[in-house]
Amino acid sequence: MKIIVKLAAAGIALLLLVQVVPYGRNHTNPPVVREPAWDSPATRDLVKRACFNCHSHETVWPWYSTIAPASWLVYRDVTEARKKLNFSDWKSGGRPGENPVAIRQEVSEGEMPPFQYLLAHPEAKLTDAERKQLIDGMKATFTR
Repeated sequence: MKIIVKLAAAGIALLLLVQVVPYGRNHTNPPVVREPAWDSPATRDLVKRACFNCHSHETVWPWYSTIAPASWLVYRDVTEARKKLNFSDWKSGGRPGENPVAIRQEVSEGEMPPFQYLLAHPEAKLTDAERKQLIDGMKATFTR
């Protein structure tokens, strides 16, 4: 019994100690520079619901993003997602940082939004019809 208490106390101490690590605490959203010229408001609404939290400067930081080590994972995911594709900092020429064909493929294969994100954000889950509508809308937006 004493060993369990000691292990629990050590675990709690470690959890408290990692809270002082500054990584993952920057929850600022830079200003929106430029969005794509969306083909329709419906496309933007679907992208906003399923993609904006990671792929834009309009991230809504959840409560668990302030508690390490979850904060580290959330921050890393958002930072990497914004580097790959950022709907708030649309590149000149109307192309995202990632290949539009790859984006459509990831969405159609169900890789985006990712499973771990959907666990905490069920509202981002797309039906098959919404997935097709999103793919068609993004294709139209990317070819404008």
